Amino acid sequence: MAGMMKLISLNVARPRLTVYQGTTINTGIFKQPVAGRVALRTLNLDGDRQADLSVHGGPFKAVYGYPSEHYPFWRRELPGMELPWGVFGENFTTEGLSESALHIGDRLQIGSSIVMVRQTRTPCYKLAAKFQRDDMLDRFLDSGRSGFYFSVEQEGTVAAGDSFELVSRERQALTIEEMNHALVRDRYNRGLLEKALATPALPENWRDYFSRRLSAADGAAVEAH
Repeated sequence: MAGMMKLISLNVARPRLTVYQGTTINTGIFKQPVAGRVALRTLNLDGDRQADLSVHGGPFKAVYGYPSEHYPFWRRELPGMELPWGVFGENFTTEGLSESALHIGDRLQIGSSIVMVRQTRTPCYKLAAKFQRDDMLDRFLDSGRSGFYFSVEQEGTVAAGDSFELVSRERQALTIEEMNHALVRDRYNRGLLEKALATPALPENWRDYFSRRLSAADGAAVEAH
């Protein structure tokens, strides 16, 4: 990650109701940019709420970042759609951060807080509802433009325009891009799965998932002999 790393837009939302395929759903995906300094706490930003805490939120999904660099791609993919900052449900619209350069466990200072890269995003149907497009989940996954979730290691305040400073890097750890590959394109890649399991900051639910996947890969290898 070279050059300027900064927070372009800081976006929050309270859950609201929307209708998708005839069903009313409650979602916090409709983020709006906010001005001024906002408190960043262990579970979320002040003023931000997740509707379904069983799958959203929690310490390893406290903050969702999405690179501003992906917006031109989506403008080409989704012509005629309004795509303001925050449209992917991200809290942080970023500049200079990428899936290929961020390792799980990397720590960054933003404002007076410190965040840690924890996992990729696997979108749920609420992204489809937000865009009112059934194909949005597949498109999002196939694009590899996932963004990244952070945990909050030190509470503080953040504001749009703040710079990200690298505090520490986990160079041996899985990158977000590699995590995406292991989930979507290369599901039984033993090297990637072992690297995932050797990544200390990977959340436990992902460790279990990749561990099961590695067992399946082993099983497949045995059958092939």
